[in-house]
Amino acid sequence: MSEIQQSMPDSPADTPQFALHKTVVMVGMMGAGKTAVGKALAAKLGVPFIDSDHEIEAAANMTVPEIFERDGEPFFRIKETQVISRLLDTAQGILSTGGGAFLSEENRNNISRRGVSVWLNADLPLLWQRVRYKDTRPLLRDPDPKGKLTRLYEARVPLYKLADLHVPSKPSYSIDEMADRVIAALLTRPDVLEKTDA
Repeated sequence: MSEIQQSMPDSPADTPQFALHKTVVMVGMMGAGKTAVGKALAAKLGVPFIDSDHEIEAAANMTVPEIFERDGEPFFRIKETQVISRLLDTAQGILSTGGGAFLSEENRNNISRRGVSVWLNADLPLLWQRVRYKDTRPLLRDPDPKGKLTRLYEARVPLYKLADLHVPSKPSYSIDEMADRVIAALLTRPDVLEKTDA
């Protein structure tokens, strides 16, 4: 028996079964864990995981930093809104968005009307710890990246608070634990997620 088979449950009955009725949109700051937790959540629910930044990159045949550099942030935000709207219509699953996506009122309205937003609420020290050594964040290409992150955090948190569901992120929580906490939050919304007997 292979290692992968050994780690699998003995039967599907060992794993809780869920019915997802709406796309779950992960929102929050860079470093909050939207991609990592989103992938774990999708695996637990047995649904696709989609990353809006990856979809934008695929459509443009450029990376997000390259788009920012060539076309500027306003152009990127227009494309981001178009891609998120398309994904809400065509792909039911877990959708991870860039940190700035939820700042747009149009995006917030689209997400709440056609899906559900989940804010991964990580505090500033945790976010800085996670992003300080990464050079893939175009908004942190600044002489004072920590100051820039602080300003972004202070400006964005009031808008993240408008999300449909809030899940606190702590340094002690593993990705798996965070995914379970998101599931618990989603189960408070039967229009979004239900446990099934199957």
